[in-house]
Amino acid sequence: MLVAGHRPVGAQPGGWVGEGQTATRYGVIMKALLIIDMQQAMQDRVDAGRDHVDPAAPARIAALAAAFRGQGLPVIHIRHQAEDPASPFHPLASGYPPMPCARALDGEPVFLKRTSSAFASTDLQAHLRGQGITDLVVTGAVAGFCVNSTVRAGADLGFRMTVVRDAVLGFDLPSDHLSARTVLDVTLALLEADFAEVVDTASILSS
Repeated sequence: MLVAGHRPVGAQPGGWVGEGQTATRYGVIMKALLIIDMQQAMQDRVDAGRDHVDPAAPARIAALAAAFRGQGLPVIHIRHQAEDPASPFHPLASGYPPMPCARALDGEPVFLKRTSSAFASTDLQAHLRGQGITDLVVTGAVAGFCVNSTVRAGADLGFRMTVVRDAVLGFDLPSDHLSARTVLDVTLALLEADFAEVVDTASILSS
């Protein structure tokens, strides 16, 4: 569900390449930054001492968002919204608001999801097609869950997916005695094997 307005950023009339677009022999590539579920509930887990990686992810997400905005590239926000009043992601819960790094600027689209994948319960796919967006640079939380499922779904739908390894937030699985680092490394290895390119923030900022 698209809850914020947005400025059209798709391919320009007449076939010319606009700001934020790259021409190739196969057509126009339009990139967008996707920020997934960076909500206060994530910060609450970190503050409670939960094993996690990468603690610098919020700062890197903020830097990536600034870079994309500066180049005229779209920044798209995904937030989880739960119906259960007891959930930290219920709209009235303290964990629901976005973290500072994920606050949308005026005109940036915000999609509210009820599922793990950002595609399954929102109009994200239709928005991307309508804006001519072909490539998604993915950041956010949680790496092994909503980031993972969104990247896989996007790849299956034909989008070129890139995951920024040091701009995603991951947590441990204590019931299975798996550290946050182990979960993150396995998740990224599986995504890189068949679904996405995995890069670091520096490579995106320098490109």
